[in-house]
Amino acid sequence: MALRMWASSTANALKLSSSASRSHLLPAFSISRCFSSVLEGLKYANSHEWVKHEGSVATIGISDHAQDHLGEVVFVELPEEKSSVSKEKNFGAVESVKATSEIISPISGEVIEVNTKLADSPGLINSSPYEEGWMIKVKPSNPAELESLMGSKEYTKFCEEEDAAH
Repeated sequence: MALRMWASSTANALKLSSSASRSHLLPAFSISRCFSSVLEGLKYANSHEWVKHEGSVATIGISDHAQDHLGEVVFVELPEEKSSVSKEKNFGAVESVKATSEIISPISGEVIEVNTKLADSPGLINSSPYEEGWMIKVKPSNPAELESLMGSKEYTKFCEEEDAAH
């Protein structure tokens, strides 16, 4: 079971697919240029943060694509609970073995929870960017800001185009 789950998640992360209807046009498997996973149901900013909006809470983190480009994360600076974040403004930083990068908030709101596990285990951002590596939970002050963010298909295309340009 674990091997099948690993194989399935690996194939998904590598964007491996087989299409019988197009088999005469393409090789049996094709690999996307973007090897990072992009989850459906999340919203993404062009600065590579993601948002998962559930009820009155929005969870924010950095995407798999972002953590992959950063390399091994060794330190994370996050805001205090009850502080405010503003759309397109810096709310913290991620330090990796390669560089330090600002974390930009994709939405505005009040920080209601901070992932305290990241203080002792910043590598959770690398190993589990969408689950254990989340950064902050926010009560959005303007939920309409979520509509300006990209869905999974748009973000995948954005990443592929960005990578191709570099």
